[in-house]
Amino acid sequence: MEIIKASIIDLGALRKLEQESFGKDAWPLLDLIAVLTFTDVIRLKAMEDGQMIGFVAGDPHPRDGWGWIATIAVDPRYRRRGIGLALLHACESKLGVPQSRLTVRISNQSAITMYEKDGYKTTEIWKSYYNDGEDGMVMEKNL
Repeated sequence: MEIIKASIIDLGALRKLEQESFGKDAWPLLDLIAVLTFTDVIRLKAMEDGQMIGFVAGDPHPRDGWGWIATIAVDPRYRRRGIGLALLHACESKLGVPQSRLTVRISNQSAITMYEKDGYKTTEIWKSYYNDGEDGMVMEKNL
């Protein structure tokens, strides 16, 4: 597995990965185009055997001293192998800010556990953040 920069040519693979990972919460096409083209966004993909098996995007806010992990996804067939954590660390290292933030479904205990083990702490709950009304947990970590 290698982690490399993603680009607009990855649109089809990213769209498929988002659908497989997030279903009804997958980003719409225009958001995927934006994350793959906006100049300040950090976008990295995990590749294995020529296919995208993971993706992360980070949005640095240097004036505010933090960056936002906008999305992180791993193909369900490749989970629990450390790929998500490797993507997270690769993105954090490129943010260039002292703090990282992200949002996770309050029911996604496996992701929450991974983030907590990596030093993220819950800072607030966003009520009805997701399309189905589930709350989102905001977490942050000092880098």
